[in-house]
Amino acid sequence: MFKKLAIVFVALFGVLLAVPTMSPKLAPYFPSWIGPVSLGLDLKGGAQLLLEVDTTTMFQEKSVQLYDETRSALIDRNKGVIRFSNLRNNDGVVSLVVRDADQVSDAKGRLKAAFGNTVEISSDGKTITLAYSETQKEEMVKDALARSVEIVRRRIDALGTKEPSIQSQGGKYILVQLPGVDNPERIKELIGQTAKMTFHLVNENVSPDQLASGRAPNGTEFLPYMNMPWQTVPVYSRVEVSGESLKDSQADFDQNNMPVVTTVFDASGARRFAKLTTEHVNERFAIVLDGKVLSAPTIREPIPGGRGQISGGFSLQEAKDLAVLLRSGALPAPLTVIEERTVGAGLGADTIERGKIGAVTGVLFIFVFLLLTYRMFGVIASLALVINLGMIVGLTALFGATLTLPGIAGIVLTLGMAVDANILPFERIRDEVRAGVPPLRAVNLGFDRSLKTVMDGNLTTLICALVLFQFGAGPIRGFAVTLSIGILTTLFTCVWLSKVFVDWYMNGKNKKIGYIK
Repeated sequence: MFKKLAIVFVALFGVLLAVPTMSPKLAPYFPSWIGPVSLGLDLKGGAQLLLEVDTTTMFQEKSVQLYDETRSALIDRNKGVIRFSNLRNNDGVVSLVVRDADQVSDAKGRLKAAFGNTVEISSDGKTITLAYSETQKEEMVKDALARSVEIVRRRIDALGTKEPSIQSQGGKYILVQLPGVDNPERIKELIGQTAKMTFHLVNENVSPDQLASGRAPNGTEFLPYMNMPWQTVPVYSRVEVSGESLKDSQADFDQNNMPVVTTVFDASGARRFAKLTTEHVNERFAIVLDGKVLSAPTIREPIPGGRGQISGGFSLQEAKDLAVLLRSGALPAPLTVIEERTVGAGLGADTIERGKIGAVTGVLFIFVFLLLTYRMFGVIASLALVINLGMIVGLTALFGATLTLPGIAGIVLTLGMAVDANILPFERIRDEVRAGVPPLRAVNLGFDRSLKTVMDGNLTTLICALVLFQFGAGPIRGFAVTLSIGILTTLFTCVWLSKVFVDWYMNGKNKKIGYIK
């Protein structure tokens, strides 16, 4: 008896999970962890963006980094300077000529220690070349794609956008679906910014004539202000502190009640920032974001503790957006929007309405078929189907899965399979009764002997659904989620719950089973 009550309790709990979805007005009366199911873009309407990772720019930056690190590795005053010439970067291949042939081996060893297995190093006489192999480039693209997906997710989540779907697609694409978002322009701006922040010292020795001509001295760059692109700042190319050391950033107000962005560095970043502000008091340093100067304040006193403040004439919203960008981290490569699509909420509502009509019509036909064919047992099977549907919706909401149009197709397919799972025991019961077995025992034999067939059929489908979820993307995953949940609820309702209802109907007696002739 206890087992039967436990089965009924689980069924009721699953149906209760679906109540906030079926009747949103009752949602406030449920705990916060029981909510309505999240609707996908095709049902709720919203925006869809297809982003491309700019691998060309990424490899250009990697080759520049390889060039700089090669130079630094050979000019190491602690290990000794290896003299070289003709250091060049030609289409991602860095080459140099070691002046002393006896130092070629030492140069290769030092470069090998600096880069490990990430770079292929070869030599021809006194000429050394460094380049990334195709395998290494493929790994870079995979890593950049995975990091970009995570950073885009953090940026969108920080904006409070509900139920976003962010997935990698193909070799270098990211599909972003934003249900309920009608105007994605602000999100596009945030996603599109690389958010690479660096701190540089300002070169105060540059003359106004040099600034006007645009001819920057060696080791210096002329960078425009973010809000005043016509005005440039001469900054040293050397990065004093990198934005990768940022641990947190928040929008705040300064003593003049103007919006600013406060920054907190990690331990290593805090040490470098303290060293910078200690050694260059009364000098200016530039805060650079994606090649543009946010501000170039004067260092009035050392700033220990790793806490800083960025001002730049921001509005409050601009300060919040910048804080989100810095907090989520810099993208490993620029992202380009190559496709944008907006789905109207009205279209989604029409889809839901048509889906409801189709589902109700299909269920009614099933009910009529079951009632005409199996009489009272058909009523039990129909009740099990209704509970099955409620449990699918409820568990989909509980697991936080997003319901899409393919997901609805998965539910419809599941209900069709559930009918078959109900019919199999009933047909076995009919065979047993015709063979002269008493009705009560025929019921037990019918469910027991059909169990293996029902389990085999549904478990093989479950394996297929899990494979679709693992290797599919977008709509395929939505279909696989509801199909997987539906198979589990079908096994529960059709194998165990239906048996409980039939036992209660038989009430321990050999009643005549109406559909058997």
